[in-house]
Amino acid sequence: MAIKRVVLAKPRGFCAGVVRAIDIVERALDYFPPPIYVFHEIVHNRYVVENLGKRSVIFVERLEDVPEGAVCVFSAHGVSPQVVELAERKDLKVIDATCPLVTKVHLEATRFDREGYSLILIGHPGHEEVEGTMGEAPMQLVSNVEDVARLEVANPDRVMYLTQTTLSLDDVSEIIDALKRKFPSLRAPAKDDICYATQNRQNAVKEMSGDVEVLIVVGSQNSSNSQRLCEVSMASGVPAYLVNDEMEIRPEWLEGVEVGVTAGASAPEELVVRVLEHLRELGATEFREQPGEDENVHFALPQELSHAEGFMV
Repeated sequence: MAIKRVVLAKPRGFCAGVVRAIDIVERALDYFPPPIYVFHEIVHNRYVVENLGKRSVIFVERLEDVPEGAVCVFSAHGVSPQVVELAERKDLKVIDATCPLVTKVHLEATRFDREGYSLILIGHPGHEEVEGTMGEAPMQLVSNVEDVARLEVANPDRVMYLTQTTLSLDDVSEIIDALKRKFPSLRAPAKDDICYATQNRQNAVKEMSGDVEVLIVVGSQNSSNSQRLCEVSMASGVPAYLVNDEMEIRPEWLEGVEVGVTAGASAPEELVVRVLEHLRELGATEFREQPGEDENVHFALPQELSHAEGFMV
């Protein structure tokens, strides 16, 4: 039985922070002699990382592996002050591709730590963004409601929470409610830490749930926002599958059903096109893009690239 119909989510794919981060690496390749080093994956997408790796970009998980004096790009997920200090000691020519929305969370951490607040970070252990944020100030990490019950702070009347930018809105809401019950004077960020792109993509999946019977999410396994899209879909009763590309799609998922397609914020549109072409080969004949919010967010490049002529090696 053929695929009934394919519904394409809007918005989907690259967010402004990812566009900026990839653009930074592309420009660094133009400005500086190879190789260019990148601390952590520039964004969490296998296709993007492999393509850049073919162009004299070397990804490292330890700054100790970057030669002294080399050009080094910090990934979109941000780094801790300790990493910045090590880069300075190694005389690295640093270009910071940290997403401005992640930088916002870092600045909140330092500000409220100075003001004497106990900080709680809602996020996933081991994620690069979480590690970078937790390096900014003393704070405790919670990943679920159960973690909240174990929290102890010096002054329950001065508690502030922050969040990883790529979480599920619903999961964060439950954790915040638990924090408010435990700390009635809990302070929140002036503006939600979860990024606009994460919110928009999750909302699009929720709106799509009544129109499709299975969802394909294009993205890599280590992409937090892509994983959250799957969770949002499944919470709405629609099975979801996270795939790197069209080759990971199994025909038995799609027989006789209406299929939704979306992409995480670090997945390029090229992969979405390949998935759609593959679905056509599997028998899909009707394609529709759902109405959705137009995103017109753009982030400026860092000043290191604006003054690259004085930064040459």
